[in-house]
Amino acid sequence: MGFDWSFFFDRLINPGDVYLLALGRTIAMAVLAMALGLLIGIVVGFGRLSRYKPIAWLCAFYVWLVRGIPVLVLLVFFFSGLAAAGFFRFSDITILGFTIGASFQAAVIALAIHEGAYMAEIVRNGIQAVARGQIEAAKSLGMGAWMVTRRIVLPQASRVIIPPLGNDFNHMLKTTSLASVIGVQEIFLLTESMSAATFKTFELLILVSINYLLLTTIWNIVQGIIETKLRAHELDTPVRGWGQSISYYLLARPGAEDRRA
Repeated sequence: MGFDWSFFFDRLINPGDVYLLALGRTIAMAVLAMALGLLIGIVVGFGRLSRYKPIAWLCAFYVWLVRGIPVLVLLVFFFSGLAAAGFFRFSDITILGFTIGASFQAAVIALAIHEGAYMAEIVRNGIQAVARGQIEAAKSLGMGAWMVTRRIVLPQASRVIIPPLGNDFNHMLKTTSLASVIGVQEIFLLTESMSAATFKTFELLILVSINYLLLTTIWNIVQGIIETKLRAHELDTPVRGWGQSISYYLLARPGAEDRRA
């Protein structure tokens, strides 16, 4: 059988409500997991720099443990493993009229915990990039720890943290496809279901690849705009025009490589 161009273009132009819902679920999963992972990363990142050794060791152990376990294993562990051991079983919940499936909840938590381990190192590196002398000078002026963190550390650390944070979200958009193994109806699992029903496997895989490519490309542009504005603010340089920016964001932006590719 040859490539069914009619089927391909029909699905490309009119994906259908079910597919759009799955696409929205994919984006929501990535955003929620990334937000929660960032919060975990901030807490653990600061914890790794704590003067209290037990806290620093505990945070270092978390980073070591989670970074050594595949995402797929974490997904199955949280959704099936905890229930099998009798510790906890996820169940559907309804918030403001929206039903959040058990598998979706487990996926967000597993992805967030995995992301938190990587974000912790990014946050730690960002904090360590701030000159110690500036922190000591702020303290000598009477600033408390929270004021030093808010006004001295975070503004400067953010310039180090944001580029890899953006790359991590790019990676997260693609990693959501692994949630299909625990039954989250995102675009990859829906593609598999449609393939089994229509036998248009190749056409559907091309379509889902295009969707992932569109998501990551749009995010690359957004990320590039954010980075360029930060760089322009720091160096007092003019921001590129849209034409120059798009090619720069997609092809030549420093640090755009995925560290976990």
